[in-house]
Amino acid sequence: MNKDLIHGGALDVMQRNFPNTDAPWIDLSTGINPWAYPMGEVSAEAATHLPTRDLMETCRAAMARAVNGPEDALVLSPGSELLIRLLPTLLTAERVAILSPSYGDHRMSWRQANCQVLETTTPLDEACTADVIVVCNPNNPDGRTFSPDVLEDIRCRLAKRGGWLIVDEAYADLDPSLSMAHNGGKEGLIVLRSFGKFYGLAGLRLGGAFVPEALRTRLEQVLGMWPVSGPALEIATRAYSDRAWQINTRECLAKARHRLDGLLMDSGHNPVGGTDLFRLLEVEQATKLWMHLADAGVYVRRFEWSNQHLRIGLPADPVAEGRLAFALIP
Repeated sequence: MNKDLIHGGALDVMQRNFPNTDAPWIDLSTGINPWAYPMGEVSAEAATHLPTRDLMETCRAAMARAVNGPEDALVLSPGSELLIRLLPTLLTAERVAILSPSYGDHRMSWRQANCQVLETTTPLDEACTADVIVVCNPNNPDGRTFSPDVLEDIRCRLAKRGGWLIVDEAYADLDPSLSMAHNGGKEGLIVLRSFGKFYGLAGLRLGGAFVPEALRTRLEQVLGMWPVSGPALEIATRAYSDRAWQINTRECLAKARHRLDGLLMDSGHNPVGGTDLFRLLEVEQATKLWMHLADAGVYVRRFEWSNQHLRIGLPADPVAEGRLAFALIP
């Protein structure tokens, strides 16, 4: 399988596959904020010493406050991706219902654990039969959302049977009202959080999960003594504590999404879904348009599950907007 079909961000692969593209590449293949949180100075201690327990606890407290979740239910990890891959090895499950289409690593990880995976547009309807239900809220790539009240009802039904509801909230920083983090620690609930998307610092590799106490203990044993780097902990603590930046960024991203929608519609492409960090297009020949854009040095996300959909992230500046608009001209 082509690596670009698995994830966005494979710019090195694109550069090799399209060597004749002269203009600097514009990477719109990820749903990452192009205006990252200003990292500022990183202390020498954070970079040269092993991460201390105090540094870890300070970051954990800041993250919990920022997302309105209980600190004692939160496990920090080097990105939420690792948690997605670990959970099938720690939970007992035979039948897993996963929202589809959605983030592909959920499906892959449960299949590798030899579970029966049901991909469905209505995973919550499987609360009586599935051992695990997985949803992304908001969903990637179509932006579909679920009410926390509805999800809490599903959690209760699953927990009574010893089942689990996994809610991937990688993009929930865009709309905190969607989050289930306040229910973190309840039986049968796992809430995954990602730092890199909203804060634009995916390279720092930081994520977290709100889980019941027994699962937290097992995760911490697997993750080890120093799962997150000192610089990541220090920077994330500042970012999670910067309420003004968070509010301003939500407003800026909403405006940027509105501009992108206008650009896309002016080119004859009406978005059919997405969030304030990416838009989903439905087109007749997605691969053909994807290659046309790549030839112009514009890298967007295509999918193995559909030749009628592309996902486009936010251009970082007017130059990138202009190049995207020009590349979309038939």
